[in-house]
Amino acid sequence: MAKTSPRLYLIPVLSKALDILELLQSQNQPMTLDAIHRRTRISKTTVYRVLKTFIHRGYVSQGQDGTYRQVSHPKKLRFGFAGQSADMPFSVEVTNSLMDAAASSGVDLIVLDNRYDAATALRNAEEFIRLGVDLIFELQVEQEVAPIIGDKIAAARIPLVAIDIPHPNATFFGVDNYRVGAEAGEVLAQHALSEWNGKVDWVIGLDLPEAGLLVQGRISGAFEAIREALPHLPVETFVRIDGRGIRERSRKLTAEFLGRHRQNKRILIAAATDTSALGAIDAARELKRERHIAVVGQDCIHEATEEMKRRNSPMIASVSHETSTYGPALMNLGLALIRGQTVPPYNYIAHRLVTRKSLLANASGNIH
Repeated sequence: MAKTSPRLYLIPVLSKALDILELLQSQNQPMTLDAIHRRTRISKTTVYRVLKTFIHRGYVSQGQDGTYRQVSHPKKLRFGFAGQSADMPFSVEVTNSLMDAAASSGVDLIVLDNRYDAATALRNAEEFIRLGVDLIFELQVEQEVAPIIGDKIAAARIPLVAIDIPHPNATFFGVDNYRVGAEAGEVLAQHALSEWNGKVDWVIGLDLPEAGLLVQGRISGAFEAIREALPHLPVETFVRIDGRGIRERSRKLTAEFLGRHRQNKRILIAAATDTSALGAIDAARELKRERHIAVVGQDCIHEATEEMKRRNSPMIASVSHETSTYGPALMNLGLALIRGQTVPPYNYIAHRLVTRKSLLANASGNIH
């Protein structure tokens, strides 16, 4: 009786998958799809599908440059993400970007909503600790609770990445707050020079003091840029108002300010967030004083770009924080921390100034 070859019991595609995984293990460095294809002599289509499966199951990660590497963790990773608020457009955009990146990297992402509330943020941090997640991404605005959250997570020995708002014992990820503020201020100053002959009655900063000094740098940067361009403005011209990043609160406070200064028709407004900026515009529109203000926001959310497209809108610009890039960049940072790699304490995301003029010019270009 003929003996059955042991090879008949092999699963060819599984064998190829293991060849790919063993190659990544032996190289211990990122490899491109083409390089893996050449080294294993497996069809590029099969290599691609195997790699995507390994990513989904958490055995392989893909970098921003498209290269692949083995993830050292033997189990599928679980990351926690506490979002600022499901009611805030910026937070929703970051959440969606991070969820997509987690799916592509084969990481289980547990998402909780901080609801723009300190007590909720603290409970969510405790829930992540109870669940024993491998890493936590924290996006919450209340600086007063940040040390408590940071201390609890550090005691649990879980790596923490703080998004936009610094937390003790955390790696920071977000925009360079002072720089984005300065760019907003430069646009406002240029508007005053070109439209109002350099004359300004008030410069309002719709601030977010609850987030701490680093985020307040958005308004500080805007004020400093305006002072440099318009050095004749007296110090009392500059006023900070706590809009708290909330549209209705910003609307109410701006309406009150405009009501007290009915005779002033040249008012620059730098907002810490687009949501606050839109609130200020709501107030001016209700009082029929849109022509008296010029507004620049932060985040470049969809509502802000739509507002900029409106004819004679007082919103002349917003600084895009490029939320679509948050997810991939955060996932790479998180995986680097898990692998024990040394990462900078502050990791700044790229930003981009979007002006009303550039937005309308691009729209016109698309039409033609």
